Amino acid sequence: MKSALCSRFFILLPWILIVIIMLDVDPRRPAPQLTSRPYFSPHTVGCGGSRVPLRRSSLGRDAAEKRNESRPPLQPEPRLPTIYAITPTYSRPVQKAELTRLANTFRQVAQLHWILVEDRATRSELVSSFLERAGLPNTHLHVPTPRRYKRPWLPRATEQRNAGLAWLRQRHQHQSAQPGVLFFADDDNTYSLELFQEMRTTRKVSVWPVGLVGGRRYERPLVKNGKVVGWYTGWREDRPFAIDMAGFAVSLQVILSNPKAVFKRRGSQPGMQESDFLKQITTVEELEPKASNCTKVLVWHTRTEKVNLANEPKYHLDTVNIEV
Repeated sequence: MKSALCSRFFILLPWILIVIIMLDVDPRRPAPQLTSRPYFSPHTVGCGGSRVPLRRSSLGRDAAEKRNESRPPLQPEPRLPTIYAITPTYSRPVQKAELTRLANTFRQVAQLHWILVEDRATRSELVSSFLERAGLPNTHLHVPTPRRYKRPWLPRATEQRNAGLAWLRQRHQHQSAQPGVLFFADDDNTYSLELFQEMRTTRKVSVWPVGLVGGRRYERPLVKNGKVVGWYTGWREDRPFAIDMAGFAVSLQVILSNPKAVFKRRGSQPGMQESDFLKQITTVEELEPKASNCTKVLVWHTRTEKVNLANEPKYHLDTVNIEV
């Protein structure tokens, strides 16, 4: 009896499910369209079937405008002051080696312009081709030192430094001077990259220690309460500015404001060129100590030693001519 009832129930079950599904479907209701994503029309239907554009809510727009008003306007980034490096140079066996070392340093300094001045009546092919490959903004000048000043006890590179100063003044003669700093970068010095960060903030004249100079491990300005009060030096402490050429930087504006400030030949004693120049543009009280109040050495007066060419043949014997 139970088996007969079960068999009848399973026979009728599919038909019961079909009847229920047919009763649940409304043939008058259109089937919904299948779309991959919802679509929102920019119009709504008005009276008579005409389409009226939808009005966007001003709430979101007002909120966005208020957010924009609350943000401060973007200010242009201040321009990095240009560092002008004046380098006197002259022909010698180690010239290219020292210029290469200097260029490798300068390439790592942002916004630097190299003014290279040769002690020659004309530009040399060696320096010209070197600068073409250096990958640095540069100006190549040349001016010879008069023969009468080529004495071991007389200052060197006077005419070359003055030529660099003249070029700077001429360049900015008819235009407003952009922020800039000048320093004298002799090709026999070694520079820490930190030094360029220090000098870039020079307002008038900044100073710092120099290593391996004056017969001592270093020379430096003595600083008290942020002001220069004296000099730690191994030679002539009575100099007004007992400092090496590598130990100071000057604002470009100061150079332009003092057009007659140059390095002198007449009346300048040996070792006094730095003092004679700085006296024309500043005072000791106005000096700006850098390098942690002049307690860090960031430049060294290294000087490449004189090379030994005793075995160099008198006449060129190699089959090729190699530039050194």
